[in-house]
Amino acid sequence: MVVSAVKSARRQPPTAEIHDDTPGLAARRVAVRLLSAVIDTKTPLDGLTDGEHGHPQYRALDARDRGLVRAILTTALRHRMSIQALIDARLDRKLPSNAAALNHILHVGAAQLLFLDIPDSAAVDLAVTHAKLDPRTRRFANLVNAVLREIGRRKERALPAVLAKTVEAPEWFAERLDAAYGKDHARAILDMHRHEAAIDLTVKSNPQEWAHKLGGFVLPTGSVRLTSVDGAVSELPSFGDGEWWVQDAAAALPARLMGNIEGKRVADICAAPGGKTAQLALSGAHVTAIEKVANRAKRLAGNLERLKLDVEIVVADLFEHRPDQLYDAVLLDAPCSSTGTIRRHPDVLWTKTPDDISRLAALQRRMLDHAATLVKPGGTILFCNCSLEPEEGEAMIATALAENKALERVPFAAGEFPFVDGFLDADGAVRTTPAGLPDAVHKRAGLDGFYTVRLRVKG
Repeated sequence: MVVSAVKSARRQPPTAEIHDDTPGLAARRVAVRLLSAVIDTKTPLDGLTDGEHGHPQYRALDARDRGLVRAILTTALRHRMSIQALIDARLDRKLPSNAAALNHILHVGAAQLLFLDIPDSAAVDLAVTHAKLDPRTRRFANLVNAVLREIGRRKERALPAVLAKTVEAPEWFAERLDAAYGKDHARAILDMHRHEAAIDLTVKSNPQEWAHKLGGFVLPTGSVRLTSVDGAVSELPSFGDGEWWVQDAAAALPARLMGNIEGKRVADICAAPGGKTAQLALSGAHVTAIEKVANRAKRLAGNLERLKLDVEIVVADLFEHRPDQLYDAVLLDAPCSSTGTIRRHPDVLWTKTPDDISRLAALQRRMLDHAATLVKPGGTILFCNCSLEPEEGEAMIATALAENKALERVPFAAGEFPFVDGFLDADGAVRTTPAGLPDAVHKRAGLDGFYTVRLRVKG
């Protein structure tokens, strides 16, 4: 404990001269600012760290510092509950609710001490300097120094102990996960959340050959998994030739579950960034990609151009889309809470709320009802999303089938698509979670959480 140090920190404001041009300080200050945006205003991290449209202070950093900021933030968010427990254990009382800025400085410092390859002295000194520069935290600089140094000194024993008893999720989400999957499966999901996900690729042909060329291996689902990449993914062989694209193994399943769609008219709704669109086009379908947001449609077009795939792109709100001819099939990857992607996007647990889940489930239901009007009688709707929440999946579909008499379930049968046999639920839908595809090496294991159900529009 550092009770005496904490108390003295309140009485002894630092007086030493300080400067804001210390090497490495700018990156830490940006990390704290962006962490505040995620936690305090529920701003998604991807938008904040976008190279073209992200936070201006982030864009002002060089490439190396941007990478450091992303590493700090994903680590601080991935292990937020454990970090908070270690901070709380070193205070005589919890920080007040109006001390958010101080708490963010402590989290950024502790993430470096505990999980990143950064010297303890650098992590502590930069955090203290930052505290001195911020008028809101200046009088707590000694506290920052005492708490972080104590965490650094005791981390070899304290970290494993806190990891063993801490769940890395807000209480509301952990409770919902327990209710949906049972405590053991829920804990396995959250344990996987602590480990960075691998990079999965969908390849146009010959997965074994591409796995050999790129230094990966082929998953049972057919995706190629890379456990390490030196440099940018775009620098890997044949990226520019469009022979493969990045797509989580779970996200690659729905399009494959469409079956034989060669020559059929298929709509991909909410199509950007285009991984599923590309799969549908590669399968020989005549694909119409529907995307509401113009910037996302532009990105979709660029991706398809690189992949050399011909697709009709329609920039429109789904609810206003009325095709001249009904489609044979529709793939609806509906907007959702994205709780199945927490390994790749640890900010999700801190930017979403139960109210968001209910609101998105209602939107999904409306989208599904409208999608049913776009498909010819006897045609297929494949509904999917990357949420772990039954409210956005199993429960929503059950209600839709009870209330929309134009739809009926077409269960996936065991053996029909053998690569998903291990993920079939009692209703013949496909449910993956981050605890799937287990492996002793965490980097080789897991996949996103996805729910996929096949429906038919009655004749």
